Amino acid sequence: MKNILILGAGLMQKPAILSAKELGYMVNVIDADEKAVAIPFADTFRKIDLKDKDGILAYAKELMASSEGLDAVFTAGTDFSASVSYVCEALNLPAHSHQAAINASVKTVMRQCFADKGVPSPAFVQVSEEDLFNCEPQAKQSIINKVLSIINFPLVVKPVDNMGARGCRMVRNEEEFMPAVEIAVKCSRTGYAIVEEYMEGPEFSIDALVYNGTFTVTGFAIRHIKYPPYFIEIGHTMPAELDKKMHDELISVFALGAKALGLTCGAAKADIKYTAKGPMIGEIAGRLSGGYMSGWTYPYASDLNLTKQGILIAGGREPEDLIKRRQKVDYCPSQLCRNAEKPYELFEVPCLRTSAERAWMSIPGKVKYIENIKDYSDRAVFDVLPRATVQLGSQVDFPRNNVEKCGNVIAVSHSREAAIAVAQDAVSDIFITLEADNERTNDFLAGAEQKDEKDFPPSAFGSLSEQALSEIKGTIPQNKKAEDFIPEVLQTAEYINMTDWNFNTITETARKFDILRPKHPQLDSKRFWSAVVRGGIQAAVYISDTEEKSGR
Repeated sequence: MKNILILGAGLMQKPAILSAKELGYMVNVIDADEKAVAIPFADTFRKIDLKDKDGILAYAKELMASSEGLDAVFTAGTDFSASVSYVCEALNLPAHSHQAAINASVKTVMRQCFADKGVPSPAFVQVSEEDLFNCEPQAKQSIINKVLSIINFPLVVKPVDNMGARGCRMVRNEEEFMPAVEIAVKCSRTGYAIVEEYMEGPEFSIDALVYNGTFTVTGFAIRHIKYPPYFIEIGHTMPAELDKKMHDELISVFALGAKALGLTCGAAKADIKYTAKGPMIGEIAGRLSGGYMSGWTYPYASDLNLTKQGILIAGGREPEDLIKRRQKVDYCPSQLCRNAEKPYELFEVPCLRTSAERAWMSIPGKVKYIENIKDYSDRAVFDVLPRATVQLGSQVDFPRNNVEKCGNVIAVSHSREAAIAVAQDAVSDIFITLEADNERTNDFLAGAEQKDEKDFPPSAFGSLSEQALSEIKGTIPQNKKAEDFIPEVLQTAEYINMTDWNFNTITETARKFDILRPKHPQLDSKRFWSAVVRGGIQAAVYISDTEEKSGR
């Protein structure tokens, strides 16, 4: 029996725990949360904060001194790859060096490594909590001036050491700048924010395993990002569809970035955009990805358990399946780094089918209950994964980061079109009923927004002009189908094919309202359809329930 220590016992670490068990390891997990969902799948649990690297090292030494010893330390989908490397370096276990892991964890250090090695990435400026202590307007303006001497609007602000897009947003003007920086600093464990150049272009998420001088891509997805000024990933589709030159350039620049950080033994994960200048790296982490990619969508699409291969590398063992199945990738650096030397031998284990992951979102309010509009029996739906934080009585909001979404669906098919369609259809049929007559929901429906969040949260179906609104008259009679009363203006070309964030059209919204509320009070058409345009099916049901509650 071999011993492995896995950092984290949440859902994102469940594939690592199960994979380690399959490989014959005794699995020891640590987490600050005694109720973490994956604890029951491990052999032992110890409550240790993942930020406490010395506490983790002390526990690792305890395991190493036991009769079973300690063969590997591993994490996936956490911010704490540096804690893994800290322990492994002290105990002489296989991993990226501690410095390399820091390079891949702190975004300002990462950017400097890229700049030093000529790896394409955005220009940046660091802002500290200390910089913000002086609240004098002149001091704040000097920070803005310093940034604007290097970077133009729009720009991006994010904490230097957090994941899931927490504290990350686009800044479009000076009014938005200081509130964004202050939030980013608060979201940073070390009190630093990074301000960087905004990159325009499609975004990709790529996983890889670095082993014995080779770099093998194990997952290449296109990310679907929406809802400025935030960067909300509504899902990803794997594999990404792109031509060979673009594909090889993205992998080559990713590999150059991993080499610049010093990654030599273990996982690497990149968020990278293909801009008008070619590939530019958003960031590289020294771990496998979260967001259901490494543990779910890639294994489904490829039949390769890359988590298991990563654990083998962490245990000093040969990743046999990885080596057996990988195919050569041509080294093809872009024009921005055309003279850079080849960093590793490049490979990829390609996908055999398509995985489509899609998220579902909620408008602001309080959860009354959650249901499926129809039972979903399509075999292409592999997973429906609600967020543990979205429960009866909990507060929900339109997401400002990727941990505030309500849940995710994963569909898999040999047909790319079918995988995408099934995932979106499944999302569209998951419904969160909100508590009636709620202040936060009312504010949202009234179009309330913060002054530094113009046009956010977005409307489900755009907006209605005063002229269009004036054309909506009358009522929807009690218990009559809303579909029979869709206003003509919402059946025009401007609206008919538009979909909301949960992939419903206005017609589908009306049909689903009729399923969810076949019995309803008389509804004022202008109020009802205005709410639909603003908040989709949730808003339609909310208006009906609020009218019912008030007795109007």
